[in-house]
Amino acid sequence: MAASQCRRKHKVITPTKGIAPDRALLSVGAQILEQLSEPTSVSQTWYKVKAWRIEQGHKAPISFGWFTLALDILFAMGLIELRDGLLVREEAHAS
Repeated sequence: MAASQCRRKHKVITPTKGIAPDRALLSVGAQILEQLSEPTSVSQTWYKVKAWRIEQGHKAPISFGWFTLALDILFAMGLIELRDGLLVREEAHAS
């Protein structure tokens, strides 16, 4: 993959000129983690995140597809797992 292609792909993960800070995938991932105090279904987590964003005054909407991309990043980072159909927050280890 060319360096320019790689840079384009990373522009949605962190905030940029075109992606608001509250819509960057890492930010949405943090918002998801905030809602996972206990194992929760994907759909329950989606509704909790949407409600939280409204309560916090986030004006930039996110789609369910964007939400699932954030879940993918959290899973790739080892921060969440799917157990028995429920999202479970994993402990992060600094190693």
